[in-house]
Amino acid sequence: MKNARIISCLKPALLLSLLCTAAFVSPVSVRQPVDPVGFATKAWQMDSVMSRIRKLQGSKIEEALDQNGIRPYTQWKIAICPHDDYAYAGWLYPAILSNIKSPVVILIGVAHKAKKFGVEDHLVFDSFSSWKEPYGAVQVSTFREWLLNKLPRSAYIIHDSLQQAEHSVEAIIPFLQYRNKNVEIVSILVPYMSFRTMDGLAFNLAVALQKIIQEKDLMWGRDFSLVISNDAVHYGDQDWGGQNYATYGCDSAGYARAVDHEYQIIGNCLVGTLDQNRIRLFTEYTVQDTNYRVYKWPWCGRYSVPFGLLTADKLARLLGGGPLKGTLIGYHTSLDQPLIPVKDLNMGTTAVANLHHWVGYAAIGYK
Repeated sequence: MKNARIISCLKPALLLSLLCTAAFVSPVSVRQPVDPVGFATKAWQMDSVMSRIRKLQGSKIEEALDQNGIRPYTQWKIAICPHDDYAYAGWLYPAILSNIKSPVVILIGVAHKAKKFGVEDHLVFDSFSSWKEPYGAVQVSTFREWLLNKLPRSAYIIHDSLQQAEHSVEAIIPFLQYRNKNVEIVSILVPYMSFRTMDGLAFNLAVALQKIIQEKDLMWGRDFSLVISNDAVHYGDQDWGGQNYATYGCDSAGYARAVDHEYQIIGNCLVGTLDQNRIRLFTEYTVQDTNYRVYKWPWCGRYSVPFGLLTADKLARLLGGGPLKGTLIGYHTSLDQPLIPVKDLNMGTTAVANLHHWVGYAAIGYK
């Protein structure tokens, strides 16, 4: 079996869970789309989505980039990007991804189905050769094998079933492919893990990246970059699987207070000079102090965001450069702007948007 090499590095409980999950590694070499409703899966859909974003929200993109001094030649080393329905997240996708210039993009994704598969405390890779995307197959970069050869065996698992079930990486790739039909990717999902575990795995990944940069004579931002998949707060008291996430209530005043809380998290943790203490503070905002598996403030990227930023911060220091600085390109919610019309494209939305159920989106770039 292709993934037999990973079995010896698993904790007993996780090993048992995986062995009890029939055929947890897919025999198919091409990863198939999982969400044809919220995301484009055909070229003509993606062309139309981009045309409508430019027409309806293009001025927002231009204004956000201009106000922050972001030029066409700016190269993000790492960025935070939404992964919700295109109708909702709209302009934030191209606004943040337009300055991902590299031919290889390492995507740090959310593992929404980690509990179902009993996965935690490991980075999750896939063994697919390519991903089926709107403009044809997107190849998985040889960067993946370079990373796996340099990471400790105890740091990761290869789990195609979890990667196949996950939509958070899938959302971003069509926008990357729209700009560069030859883009190559590596997908890494980040399931439940404590900050301590996250910090150790981030160090392992940063060291692996440093060695690859030195051996291959690469430049971060030019030859490869990282994109963190994340949706911000999941707010409300309805349609959240029986959970009540309406900390401030579900009227207009509660909505305003929740958005203020979002900007507090972004301002205190994610923009400006990046450092480990501010990244740790993000975790303190978003997960319970006594149980890191439980939300305190329900950001979808409560693991992907701090892991990705810890990796970037450590890599910057290993390479001898100064700390990275983050720029907020935009924040909005599923309530505060007109939807991009997609129904006639055989697309739609996968959830409602109202005061009892809404989502926040942040787009942040680092250089």
